[in-house]
Amino acid sequence: MTGIASADISDNEIRIGYLADMSGPYRDLAGPGGLEALRMAVEDHGGAIHGASIEVFSADDRNSADVGANTVREWIDQRNVDMVAGLVASSVTIAATRLLEEHDRIGMVSGAAALSVTNEYCSPNHIQWVYDTHAMSNGTAKAIVEEGGDSWYLITADYAFGHSLEADVEAMVTKNGGQVLGTSRHPLNTNDFSSYILQAQSSGAKIVGLANAGADTVNAISTAGQFGLAESGQALAGLMVFLNDIHALGLETTQGMQLTTGWYWDMNDEAREWAQRYYERVGSMPTMVQAGVYSSTMHYLNAIEATGSDDASTVRAWMGETPVNDMFTTNGIVREDGRMVHDMYLAEVKSPAESEGEWDLYRILSTIPGDEAFLSLEQSGCHLVNP
Repeated sequence: MTGIASADISDNEIRIGYLADMSGPYRDLAGPGGLEALRMAVEDHGGAIHGASIEVFSADDRNSADVGANTVREWIDQRNVDMVAGLVASSVTIAATRLLEEHDRIGMVSGAAALSVTNEYCSPNHIQWVYDTHAMSNGTAKAIVEEGGDSWYLITADYAFGHSLEADVEAMVTKNGGQVLGTSRHPLNTNDFSSYILQAQSSGAKIVGLANAGADTVNAISTAGQFGLAESGQALAGLMVFLNDIHALGLETTQGMQLTTGWYWDMNDEAREWAQRYYERVGSMPTMVQAGVYSSTMHYLNAIEATGSDDASTVRAWMGETPVNDMFTTNGIVREDGRMVHDMYLAEVKSPAESEGEWDLYRILSTIPGDEAFLSLEQSGCHLVNP
């Protein structure tokens, strides 16, 4: 379809805004690295499609729904944005995607995990690409309970994402015969986890589950080590753990930890090849979110190339009809509720002796098929599916 004229591409430009936490607790799992991944996708498309140039701009949402919404509103009003990528904090994502639906633009969500993003807050205009709280708990929590970790205490980030993950983990633990003995909720970007770890220790739970992410997870794991959580016979379960977290903490601290991931740089040749290109630009291996930014942007740009249009409904229809086959996944499917369904992976952190390099951190234990990992359409609360 190389002969398609760019007249069907508005303003003869494709405008993409990258909105994410660029300076706070989620900086390393998405942040500037995610922006670089997006730029790689644009470059891999030659910087233009059918003669229409691709323009990229970015902003730090500071994990504030108000800041995120105001930024997206300005992008729509002043820059005629076609697509917003990144979208990490769930509260920011929910606010942003409401505006994108209202103005008929596209949102490609790579970081936000709250199940509600494609349940009660679903729309025809956004897609949740990498994971959600159901898929993450369906991997780690289920595996740990089946191995005998049947009593849990949860330390939860006190906002939409944490609440969603807490609820999904509790449901998964209970469904598999375990119980949650208690929970503590902490503000986003908490530095001192001492009181939360002490409460978890006093609960007597076998498993202390961390329903948080980014710097909060790193700080909680570090504090647990200082308080001798493992020595007291309790085990940590990182329910939203990223490659950069394990790298920052080191294998001595994290070895043996089980976690669920949507992607890993060393999982196959195609992933390794892309990750090496990313590493040469950024200096670190990509997280699953950063890989997801690249993959989702590529699928979006492929849709424009195939249809010759940046019209939101045209692009969204193509993305739903076309399987995702790239360095991120094989035969991924974009459902009508906006959930991209793909395989997830249960991984275990290697010991220092097992690791063969700085970023050789995971051993993949098992593949969780996408239709098992994610909530089924029959269970969905999305009005597009079950009105």
